[in-house]
Amino acid sequence: MEKRLKQNEIDALFQAARTRAPEAGSGEARVRAAPYNFASAGQISNDQLRAISMLNDLFARNLTHNLSAWLRAKFQVNLVSAEQIPFNEFLLRIPEIGYVASVRLEPLGALSVMQLDLALAPPIIDLLLGGEGKDGPLRELTDIEESILASVIEIICRELTAAWQPVGLSFNFERRQMQTQVARIMSVNEKTLCLSFEIRMPHGSGLLNLAFPAVVANTILRRLTSDWGRRRRHAPETRERMEGAVRRIRFGASLQLPSVRLPASSIESLAVGSVLQFNLSASTLAEWRVGGQLLSDARAIRQGDHRAVRLERPVAGGNAE
Repeated sequence: MEKRLKQNEIDALFQAARTRAPEAGSGEARVRAAPYNFASAGQISNDQLRAISMLNDLFARNLTHNLSAWLRAKFQVNLVSAEQIPFNEFLLRIPEIGYVASVRLEPLGALSVMQLDLALAPPIIDLLLGGEGKDGPLRELTDIEESILASVIEIICRELTAAWQPVGLSFNFERRQMQTQVARIMSVNEKTLCLSFEIRMPHGSGLLNLAFPAVVANTILRRLTSDWGRRRRHAPETRERMEGAVRRIRFGASLQLPSVRLPASSIESLAVGSVLQFNLSASTLAEWRVGGQLLSDARAIRQGDHRAVRLERPVAGGNAE
């Protein structure tokens, strides 16, 4: 039976629809435009951060090995963080008693800041003077101690140059800077690329911090994402020489039966003229292995006065590609 609505029921439906209309649009009303923060422009992307971490992991490994050999003691360097922060924030991280040096980056001609915790100075200096690398009180360095530590900073710059060679930067130690002079190296509001490394020794630990100015950071990031980040291809003549050299490489090869399991008693009773029975069918093909890798099933044949192998079928899932 068809139902007919009365006028008051129709009015009630329209009234309910009008009251629900704002609620239906409330989802759109909740979507508001968020203010854009221009200070976030130029932030390091994940790909750039990954490339920077790879370069500095290489630097940390090289510095670990070289300083360990030079100091004749256990020396461990690890990358802690890579981030973009204003230079004034980097200045706040410098302790009151610390070693801060300016490092010139060529060919850009820009200055970066290197800060080393002075807690690392006593054990390093003690090792270089023939001691056991014991720690000492936190104090300012004497002129002799500062000269000794400067040689360590030069080694750090040399390893940085080797690690950052893909982006074409050379690190040159300039001189130690006093706390009041550091703020003059670059603008306090300039966004810097800050790298932090943890250095551990048997009797001490501390941080090594590097701050690059914006012009250097932008150059580094641009080269990492364009030239160094892209897969490099060798020249055609170089590839031909490499392929020719690879074809002359010799690998050990063998033709053998598949492995079988034998009881120890049958091996113990072996004598000259004994026949050892394998649990294999007479039609079982031998295996052709190259460099220990199974490539194909094969048969032993003779070609003239030489033994040879006739390949029957490649093994599924083998390394014959």
